[in-house]
Amino acid sequence: MPKIAKTDIELLKTWTLSPTATLGSSVRAKGILQEIQARLPATSKKSVVLEGSDLILAMPAGEKATFSAAVAIISRTMAEAETLPVIPREIEDILTIKTSERHRWLEDGRLPSAGTRTVRLNGRARRITFHVFDLKVVEDLLDRGVVDEWREEDIEAKAEKRRRAAYQAKLTRSLKKAKKASKKSAREPDEAIPELRGWEEFDVDGLLR
Repeated sequence: MPKIAKTDIELLKTWTLSPTATLGSSVRAKGILQEIQARLPATSKKSVVLEGSDLILAMPAGEKATFSAAVAIISRTMAEAETLPVIPREIEDILTIKTSERHRWLEDGRLPSAGTRTVRLNGRARRITFHVFDLKVVEDLLDRGVVDEWREEDIEAKAEKRRRAAYQAKLTRSLKKAKKASKKSAREPDEAIPELRGWEEFDVDGLLR
């Protein structure tokens, strides 16, 4: 609840986030709150808070015009809540995945991107760009439980990669060994010449003179 004395609060409105909008994620609920706050004027941002799955807007009685404007913005955003794109930290919480898994599955196409978003970090000039995801796609992935399947696929792929690396290392060692043997044979040609028997007797008879 905003820090306003209870005796001053006469303007109050509550909205409830649907399970379809949050997919049971408190991180997603907080993300929707932040989306609403980003659309509100600076003077109204702190007037809306999240309590569980409820968004509460509270203002003093003397701010009817500001309250009405905020109600319109929040109501419009709530109507879009079930279509708002899912940002990285939200999909990680919804699917219970690690950042490294998100990057890997996004790169290999298993986790389809719905586009990118560029935002400026609070208090900084630097901007960051990140992929966002379609809420319906995320819901489908959650319902089908594909994360466990993907992890199994990754384990198998990693094992296959190790087997190939071991085979390649063995093949490389064999080739090096064969190359060394070939060089050794080239350096010792005399070993390939058969021994000539009776040569001394042939020389004694003077046949070479």
